[in-house]
Amino acid sequence: MLGMAEQHPDPAGSTQQFRAFAHQNEQEAPPKRSNVLPIVAIVVALAVVAVAAYLLLK
Repeated sequence: MLGMAEQHPDPAGSTQQFRAFAHQNEQEAPPKRSNVLPIVAIVVALAVVAVAAYLLLK
């Protein structure tokens, strides 16, 4: 019997392949950047503009 597919594939083989795939993706993922810094910078800039406008219009 040539070319016949295996009736019962080895579940350990597919599990090992999945673990290798998952482990590979974890290492290649770029580090997550925090969105806090841009938000803080915008708030500080708005505060500076508000204080400057208040002082100019006083």
